[in-house]
Amino acid sequence: MAKVTGIGGVFFKSTKDHKALAAWYQRHLGIQLEPWGGGILKWPDDKAEDKGLTVWHVAEKDSDWFSPSTSSFMINYRVDNLDELLAQLRKGGVEVVKGPESHENGKFAWIMDPDGNKVELWEPMLWDEKNKKA
Repeated sequence: MAKVTGIGGVFFKSTKDHKALAAWYQRHLGIQLEPWGGGILKWPDDKAEDKGLTVWHVAEKDSDWFSPSTSSFMINYRVDNLDELLAQLRKGGVEVVKGPESHENGKFAWIMDPDGNKVELWEPMLWDEKNKKA
């Protein structure tokens, strides 16, 4: 049987100015924009212990996981140093709505983009109960 082998792209529609939103992601999250306006994230750039993976999940219709966003999606971005990135975001005027939190699979924090989409930031670590205390 043929099957999906990974995430080939993440696409969403801006509710305001798509160029300004892309520039916000470049300025605050370091996503380098290509001449055509989008970014390309490459696995070799990710040096995490798990060697790179993408999680896929469908949330229940009454889930508050995406709150305070009213969007029906949330993108999780892998980051190389969550503490450093959070300091950069705060310095740039971006509010951290939750986190950082430590879990078995790494550290997490959440922000909102200018369009009101909740963004999950994840510094991955190999699954280990000791990571909860990190």
